Amino acid sequence: QVQLQESGPGLVKPSQTLSLTCTVSGGSITTDYFYWNWIRQPPGKALEWIGYISYSGSTDYSPSLKSRTSISRDTSKNQFTLQLNSMTPEDTAVYYCARFFGPIKTTQRDIGSWGQGTQVTVSS
Repeated sequence: QVQLQESGPGLVKPSQTLSLTCTVSGGSITTDYFYWNWIRQPPGKALEWIGYISYSGSTDYSPSLKSRTSISRDTSKNQFTLQLNSMTPEDTAVYYCARFFGPIKTTQRDIGSWGQGTQVTVSS
């Protein structure tokens, strides 16, 4: 059974770059047709899809975040990483990594496999 675990700083200053890593166990990030996603939930708001990196290394991002987002991977470590630039307090959220079969861009928690989430707070 695949397991995903987010890691990274819990506190980021405004204008800094957030870097979060998702470590995957029980399955390879290069296995065909699986897409590896980042999703976030600001306090009191709905889940928001950020982007994905596919089994082949292709990426896609939410239009609203595309200019500030980069998702990369390290296949030797079975990890994928989110970088979000120019952080503001509005980026404060719980950040999740998730695996879906296919490029479905969903935020439904009962679909796919999800990490437990990590809180990121943007504050000076």
